[in-house]
Amino acid sequence: MDTQPLYKALASLIDARQNCHDSGNKEMCLRHLENIGYLSKKYLPSGAGIDNGCWIDLDLCSHKKIVIVSNFHHMNSDGYYCGWTYHKVIVTPSFDGFDLSITGRNYNDIKDYLSQVFYEALQQEVTITE
Repeated sequence: MDTQPLYKALASLIDARQNCHDSGNKEMCLRHLENIGYLSKKYLPSGAGIDNGCWIDLDLCSHKKIVIVSNFHHMNSDGYYCGWTYHKVIVTPSFDGFDLSITGRNYNDIKDYLSQVFYEALQQEVTITE
């Protein structure tokens, strides 16, 4: 079995799922959806402030981008939770791999942290079994 970075595996599955959906192949569409869910749950960030995990918004994805939705649970200097920020992590292809952009409020410069965490997660080598 071949391995590839998570972002490539997800892009491939998202594209395959859309093709199956468009052609009416419900069985393969469901299989691709299950693989997307499995990879998302296993490899995308969860915890350390990303307390609700992440999910892929398939309605916003295309062959040109992957859209990951995530929320961050902030703490104040006294260690108490003080609110949430809501983000979309947009992954687009580039010559050297992929680019990330993160939407949402940059409370306490959280976008720098999220960029680092998601970049590392999306670079992980994964294996997909068909």
